[in-house]
Amino acid sequence: MARLRSRNPWLALGALCLGLFMILLDTTVVNIAVPSMLTDLHTGLDEILWVVNIYVLAYAVPLIVAGRLGDRFGRKKLYVIGLVVFTAASGLCGVADSGEQLIVARAVQGVGAALMNPQTLAFVTVLFPPAKRGAAFGAWSAVTGMSTIAGPLLGGLIVEKLDWQWIFFVNVPVGVCGLLLVLLWVPESRTQARHSFGPLGIALLTGALFAVTFGLLEGSRYHWGTITGRLSVPLLLAVGVVLLAAFGLLQWKGRDPLVPVRLFADRNFTLANVVATAVGFAMVSLLPLMLFLQAVLGLTPLQAGVVTAPASVIAAVIAPFAGFRADRTGGKYLLIAGLLAFAVGIAAAAVTARPGLSSWAILPAVAAIGAGIGLLFTTMTNVAVGDVSPELSGAASGVFNTTRQLGQALGTAAVGALLQATLHHTLTDEALRRSAGLPTAHRQEFVDSFEAVGDSGLFAQAPGNTGTAGAAGQPMQQLSTEVFNHGFVSAMRWTLLLPLGFAVLAALCCLGIRNHRAAAAPTALMNPPADTPVEGTSP
Repeated sequence: MARLRSRNPWLALGALCLGLFMILLDTTVVNIAVPSMLTDLHTGLDEILWVVNIYVLAYAVPLIVAGRLGDRFGRKKLYVIGLVVFTAASGLCGVADSGEQLIVARAVQGVGAALMNPQTLAFVTVLFPPAKRGAAFGAWSAVTGMSTIAGPLLGGLIVEKLDWQWIFFVNVPVGVCGLLLVLLWVPESRTQARHSFGPLGIALLTGALFAVTFGLLEGSRYHWGTITGRLSVPLLLAVGVVLLAAFGLLQWKGRDPLVPVRLFADRNFTLANVVATAVGFAMVSLLPLMLFLQAVLGLTPLQAGVVTAPASVIAAVIAPFAGFRADRTGGKYLLIAGLLAFAVGIAAAAVTARPGLSSWAILPAVAAIGAGIGLLFTTMTNVAVGDVSPELSGAASGVFNTTRQLGQALGTAAVGALLQATLHHTLTDEALRRSAGLPTAHRQEFVDSFEAVGDSGLFAQAPGNTGTAGAAGQPMQQLSTEVFNHGFVSAMRWTLLLPLGFAVLAALCCLGIRNHRAAAAPTALMNPPADTPVEGTSP
């Protein structure tokens, strides 16, 4: 690896992280533009939700295969292909004039992102020696954490000052710039051993991930029941689990597996992936918080993004130091500290939230969440792939990113379903309680209007100028707003208990992690077999 490391590895990592930030930002930035898309494209909410979910689906499913293809054909080559595909698809998204065109372009965007992401993490294990990977993982994780929270801020700014199309158009010059930097600064890297991944394994894994991810993302839309004909969401999820089990059995017995089983022989790698799943789940707690800032406190998307922006700044500052520390002491207690800080932030948000609250009163909760993200992403990545040999880096990166995406999909489904169900009850109870002072003729109509709002779930809005409000005038409209605000806050508090619980359980799982990697005995992951050297290495 001497020849690879003779170039400036930080310049190479910076070039790769520019593209990484762009593809991760696109998982959240589009949410802000949903109302504008509905108006401009003259389409329905179901179609626009597909614009959001198809990207996640096309991005999450091929990650493992893309990582192994990078090992086989060249990590730089796969990254460049993915970046070209992503950039071209971004331009197509911007010029789309119908929901169907935008959905297709977003799917292509997701495939391009999937080709890029595993290569960025794999390159860290190639460009940096084990003793210096912590700081590199810190930079990689800072970009990952910042992109998660920066989406609402940048998206709100672009939509408010320009238009929703510029969410995609801005990717074109950034993508071209990133492409030039990668071609200039990033060396090629591949495993010299030739792998021949069987089509059966690829088909089983792709089918399993598609079925599980689609079922989780789209389950609430179909009310967790029938999709079409005999196909239902539970059946689709069951098929995904069966296919995943069949894939695992094939990998266990295969001589050239797509996902080497010996990856999971390392306790730290296995537990880090469990934690990554839980963290992906817990990160969805930011969705109810963003809804609270906009639906209850009345902030614009840009203002809500500004309120949550300190979390990105704090995460970016802490992440490199966390990586530096993990190199010397191991990641066990840093992970626990990050998870507990994140849990404290969620709990503080739940306790602090109330109608009429100053938006800046939520800052302590945002700061704790940012500190948790800064500690988590760096250390989690370091523990998962810090000791992985270059020949397995693509596979390890693909598995790690896939488990995190599956955790996020599971969290989106569970948190969304719980918020919708809880919102139905809290709004109805609040409406019943506050309707006692209304004229009898208006009480049932008033309560019924909130039952409908509760059923609309994540996109609920106060009834406002409905027939009921119009009949009774301004006092009725004000009462409607009070019911919605108090009902939503109550529902949000109950909902946040779920990701809070996942964060605490993940912290308990970290107790099994072996600390201080430098003192650990060499493992199969740290030492590639003699017959599988990496291009550019010296004997």
